[in-house]
Amino acid sequence: MDKLCCFKSSYSQRNCLSHSSDLGHGGSTAVTAILIDGRKLWIANVGDSRAVLSRKGQAAQMTIDHEPNTERGSIETSGGFVSNFPGDVPRVNGQLAVSRAFGDKSLKLHLRSDPDVLTTDIDVDTEILILASDGLWKVMANQEAVDIAQRMKDPQKAAKQLTAEAIKRDSKDDISCVVVKFR
Repeated sequence: MDKLCCFKSSYSQRNCLSHSSDLGHGGSTAVTAILIDGRKLWIANVGDSRAVLSRKGQAAQMTIDHEPNTERGSIETSGGFVSNFPGDVPRVNGQLAVSRAFGDKSLKLHLRSDPDVLTTDIDVDTEILILASDGLWKVMANQEAVDIAQRMKDPQKAAKQLTAEAIKRDSKDDISCVVVKFR
């Protein structure tokens, strides 16, 4: 089995959360990265968790935020709808602000869990990779996050600093953040 197929299949267990009643009705988004031989970076995401890579200090968004408006066709084909009420973000069936996710039992029929996958080479210009949930990205631009992370030598401290800054900016969502330093 090739690497792309393996990576995508790791996201295919979209029903795994439905087998346990004690996990509730919620769901999750995800972003993952695998570094192969120190040279090739594979990144996958579902939902609005995002990967941002820094090369020569410049932020590059490596993932696509899966929003209901951009995937309206697949939502409607599966019998769902996208609401767009004034003052709110577009939502699947008036509830969920992402078009791809794991879990969310009540919306499972209308959501996809297949990831977008991207590969990129790691070279001497590659400095930082930030993997974070939307709790960070809703209150911070990609370049701002890279600038903050670059000021810290320790990647764990950089992730904590990014999280603290998002909280300071009054982020209302869960915040998960991992920083990887290549140089």
